[in-house]
Amino acid sequence: MVKEKEMSSTFTDGITEDAKQLILLNDDVNTFDFVIESLVDVCKHSPEQAETCAFIVHYKGKCAVKSGSKKELLPYFRNLSNRNLTVEIE
Repeated sequence: MVKEKEMSSTFTDGITEDAKQLILLNDDVNTFDFVIESLVDVCKHSPEQAETCAFIVHYKGKCAVKSGSKKELLPYFRNLSNRNLTVEIE
């Protein structure tokens, strides 16, 4: 499921308000190694960045792993979802 908040396209400090984030949520199914491998393969994270995100998800329950427009994030969303990772776009 894609969750999103409707925002205007005005600029604030050089950042458009319609910018979205791809959020990876914690689950009790996938291993750290699988999550790290998926973030490296799909999101093109470095191994260190992917490991940091995996730990944040584990301890905080979620982590923003990519940002951009909804159109830019949808392929990442689909690829991570196809790997049975729980993601949402906010």
